[in-house]
Amino acid sequence: MKTWSAPSVPALDVVSPPLRLRDEHTGELREVPTDGPVGVYVCGITPYDTTHLGHAATYITFDLAIRALRTAGHEVTYVQNVTDIDDPLLERAERDGIDWQDLAAREIELFHGDMVALRNIPPQHYVGVVETMPRQVAVIQQLLRDGHAYRLPVDDAESGVTGANDIYLDLSTQPSFGSTSGWTREQMLEVFADRGGDPDRPGKRDVLDPLLWRGQRVGEPHWDGGELGPGRPGWHLECTTIALDHLGMGFTLQGGGTDLIFPHHEMSAVQAEALTGSSPFAHRYAHQAMVAYDGEKMSKSKGNLVKVSVLRAEGVDPMAIRLVLLDHHYATDWEYSHDQLTQAQQRLATWRRALSNAADADAQEVSREVTAALANDLDSPSAIAAVDAWAAKHQDAAAGDSPTVRAALDAVLGLSL
Repeated sequence: MKTWSAPSVPALDVVSPPLRLRDEHTGELREVPTDGPVGVYVCGITPYDTTHLGHAATYITFDLAIRALRTAGHEVTYVQNVTDIDDPLLERAERDGIDWQDLAAREIELFHGDMVALRNIPPQHYVGVVETMPRQVAVIQQLLRDGHAYRLPVDDAESGVTGANDIYLDLSTQPSFGSTSGWTREQMLEVFADRGGDPDRPGKRDVLDPLLWRGQRVGEPHWDGGELGPGRPGWHLECTTIALDHLGMGFTLQGGGTDLIFPHHEMSAVQAEALTGSSPFAHRYAHQAMVAYDGEKMSKSKGNLVKVSVLRAEGVDPMAIRLVLLDHHYATDWEYSHDQLTQAQQRLATWRRALSNAADADAQEVSREVTAALANDLDSPSAIAAVDAWAAKHQDAAAGDSPTVRAALDAVLGLSL
């Protein structure tokens, strides 16, 4: 699948310190391992609606991580999937009377436009699930052969198809289950159904067993599964397969929103361990906290969305949108208000005056502060505070342009000013 066009990222004289991220189990800052190939996998969109600020926050967070790793001198392989076949997509397409493939194509194009406007670095491998069907089938066949999965017949009357089977991972064969999230079984059960799980499916060996293959139902898209029968893969397996194919086991960093900690990242990891017999799936995990609006988490299901494309259509500078998101640490929940956008626009005006007037006064110092802040658990608010202090000091200097600071803001924070 074609990705979006890449922004031009200037080279810097400043070298970033090693990237450290908060360990979600201990709370300690730990250096991201870079002694081997550096690979980053970020869970992509399910394309049934346009990018809201919660989505944008996630992709900007991991854009910062990639920038920090590259500024520290590492080559990074970045992979992102597109869940271009899934129940929410099919349900929205039916609701709106549009072919599900046309809906997906439309929303992917809108997402690309938002990513370009926000100056996010694109992945080298941007992979739609539909284009990976033979691989999905092959890994499920392997799990069945190895005794890690089981078939569950689908009721013919319910599916409208004779002899269909759903296939599940048998978690009883995976002693590492739970280690990625660190969650208790009670915590898992509390959210499983709301996050795509099917705990009430009759016949499952464990209510938490994740779906690997959904047997064909009448009226639903399906693919040739060979010995699996017609159907389509489960959500979690898609990311397992794509990450293993493009990064291999034990890649550097897995990212997404906090709502993916369980079940998605837990299941993706345990499936990979079942396939490979090794661990870990990813050495580090980082999760973007939730963005609220009107008192509730911003989400498609609630409809309380502030969409990037709508703000852009209203003439809002995309760099102001990006700056709103940078002003909040990725690991802290926060609530959006339109006042924050106004503040970001005012901040940009101040910074632009300073960039036009300061020449390179204190340029190396502020560049080091910005890169150091990002290396310290992607602390973008501290990076912004450093630029604020520099801009307040130099905005009225009348000494000419400041190319060094301008390049640092672009390369490290993704702000083209």
